[in-house]
Amino acid sequence: MIQRTIIEATELRRRCDPSTLAFTTTDELEGLEEIFGQVRAKGAVEFGIGIRREGYNLYVLGPAGAGKETLLRQLVGRKASAEPRPSDWCYVYNFDAPHQPRALELPASRGVKLRDDMQALVDELLAAIPAAFDSDEYRARTEHLEAEFTEQHERAFRELAEQAADQHIALLRLPTGFSLAPVKDGGEVITPDDFAQLPAEERERIEQAVRALQARLEQLLREAQRSRKEHRARLRKLNREVATYAIGTLTEEIRQRHADLLEVCNYLFAVEKDLVENVDDFRRGAEPQAAIAGLPGEAQSAPFRRYQVNLLLDHGKEEGAPVIFEDHPTHQNLLGRIEHIPQFGALVTDFTLIKPGALHRANGGYLLLDAHKLLIQPFAWESLKRVLTTRRIRFESLGQMYGLISTISLEPEAIPLHVKVILFGERLWYHLLYALDPDFGELFKVAVDFDDEIPRSAGNQADLARFIATLVRHNALLPFDRGAVARVIEQRARAVEDSERLTTHVQSLVDLLGEADFGARHAGRTMVVDEDVAAAIEAQIRRASRINEQLQDAILRNTVLIATDGATVGQANGLSVFVHGGHAFAKPTRITASTRVGDGEVIDVQREVKLGGPIHSKGVLILASFLAWRFSANRPHSLRASLVFEQTYGEVEGDSASAAELCALFSSLSGVPIRQAIAITGSVNQHGELQAIGAVNEKIEGFFDICKARGLNGEHGVVIPQSNLKNLMLREDVVEAAAAGRFRVYAAATIDDTVELLTSTPAGERTSTGEFPEGSINALVAARLREFSATRQAFAAVPSVPKMEENGFGKAKA
Repeated sequence: MIQRTIIEATELRRRCDPSTLAFTTTDELEGLEEIFGQVRAKGAVEFGIGIRREGYNLYVLGPAGAGKETLLRQLVGRKASAEPRPSDWCYVYNFDAPHQPRALELPASRGVKLRDDMQALVDELLAAIPAAFDSDEYRARTEHLEAEFTEQHERAFRELAEQAADQHIALLRLPTGFSLAPVKDGGEVITPDDFAQLPAEERERIEQAVRALQARLEQLLREAQRSRKEHRARLRKLNREVATYAIGTLTEEIRQRHADLLEVCNYLFAVEKDLVENVDDFRRGAEPQAAIAGLPGEAQSAPFRRYQVNLLLDHGKEEGAPVIFEDHPTHQNLLGRIEHIPQFGALVTDFTLIKPGALHRANGGYLLLDAHKLLIQPFAWESLKRVLTTRRIRFESLGQMYGLISTISLEPEAIPLHVKVILFGERLWYHLLYALDPDFGELFKVAVDFDDEIPRSAGNQADLARFIATLVRHNALLPFDRGAVARVIEQRARAVEDSERLTTHVQSLVDLLGEADFGARHAGRTMVVDEDVAAAIEAQIRRASRINEQLQDAILRNTVLIATDGATVGQANGLSVFVHGGHAFAKPTRITASTRVGDGEVIDVQREVKLGGPIHSKGVLILASFLAWRFSANRPHSLRASLVFEQTYGEVEGDSASAAELCALFSSLSGVPIRQAIAITGSVNQHGELQAIGAVNEKIEGFFDICKARGLNGEHGVVIPQSNLKNLMLREDVVEAAAAGRFRVYAAATIDDTVELLTSTPAGERTSTGEFPEGSINALVAARLREFSATRQAFAAVPSVPKMEENGFGKAKA
């Protein structure tokens, strides 16, 4: 049964009646706390951030501008604010292994206190230790030790000198040490010449005495060295006692303040031990010349830097768990870095130059990352996976990992990781990662899929109005009256190409509201009205319509041949869509068909010259199959046809022109002309049913604009598939022209409906005898195909003429 209809003007655009909106302006509406229309996504986010199991990180799928980041910040921020603050983390000097700084975990706000305590400790010690060693008590004790050592030393040498004098030998003190020499009775040293003149017995006596005294002198010198060593040890012991007294009081105060933290107490014991062992550094005081060049002016000199605390993370001023969005997720920005400073031609570093990354800052909370930005950064994705797998943050230098530099660096202790990572990005990246990276599914088990569209129900329209009110307040726009809101709602339906649904894309809504506000302010209004929204929509189209206008001008000047009146055999007006910078528009395209006797092949010229996409080629093959099925089921299909998109010089893709192509074939075979005042869009299946296509509004409007420029006469129109009725949200001028009878939009269910509309000739339904009614389009096509079949059979019965082939010597042979 033929099903075709002229669509009423009221069905060409589903309007939003402002009277159904229960407000006058958006000022009266309560704001919508969450992103509009994302119930599924909200539930997925709440599940993902609520479950505390390994691998349940989130990937948020959706197009750019869908409001993914806004929704995440709302839901995650609300959840994080109710959670406890995470621990502070510090890096401190490792006195046992200086190249491996220790990581200390402290309750929130305690890290600052420890850092300040250690800074104050060093400052106080720089004053307290020199004062302790300059005290009268210390001076008296050192003088006593020195006097005791000196008296003991001098007594031993005095006794030796007396013993030598008894034997007429003098103990002489020389700049290089001690010496023994014989003396006369008057105490004068005997010269070598005088000594040589002495009797042999006397010389022998003196020499023996000198040898004995020399042995005793050497023994005294050895004993003096031991005594000096003991003296130094006693002096060091005294220094340790004084240092311990001066240091112990101060460090004990700090230990008392951090007595509940075992690791901190252990660290303070190690500090105290090192302070005592290196007390001389404090006795000399700070030496600016020893400071590391390039560090801030307040940085302490090198000997005292090891007592500083590098406060990596301070959560003292935060409320709840941290929510960190890293806009530039490089390897270093994620995992942190160890900085180096040039000094005397070399790169130097220490634990105070360790800098945190986004994972450190988000530890104990949530880390938000853009998937595309993460994936394009070298090594960032692999580093993130490794950290999530090991649950530990370890500083890793890419230069050292890959042997690019050999500078000695640090190996800081790894920090345990407790973070929920949330990636957001296009659906393409999610599916590629899931298919190509086996780790992805294990680490990101929660998919948060944003809805692109939702039903256009009364409740959703009311929620959209509240969401508009929220955006208006958030962006400090003029209030929108209900007429303006109604026009925005209609535009949201058109944007999704469905009168029964609404798009949830946020950025395009924000842009439209802002541009309407601009127009209203420019007109001097205090609120945005319907006309401002309509003008903003028109301005958006006009700004992106340069190419569209050029193509229309080429048609109107007959550079591109498009007929919009009369009737022609084998020629139909299809509709092509173009997308330029996010703006879609359409123009009619002439489609021609030629037919002759052949072997059943339908040639798609676009495909033959490699200008046809696979979907377009599929459509042509389907319509060829339909022709053979309907008209040549019981005999050879003796048709050879060609189809061409005239004056197209780029690739043709899509199957929405297959209905127009089939109509052109019907016309060519039947000899019945097609009305050029009507354009066709729609795809065809193997049973001749018309199937829905995309961009139906733009296609209708593209043909309408050409016809309007040439003058509407009431004959112009467009045939669309009946299944596209729900997609109609046409421009106001198209609706007005349809209401006035100057332009028509037809809905057809089958190719027979379409052919009948285009030719004004009955298509004809197959009778019980298997034949089509005489004079119908189907009957004429069937008759023509029978002629082709008979001609082909007759041609096949004629004896063939032997072919002439060229032999190897260039001579022709039979």
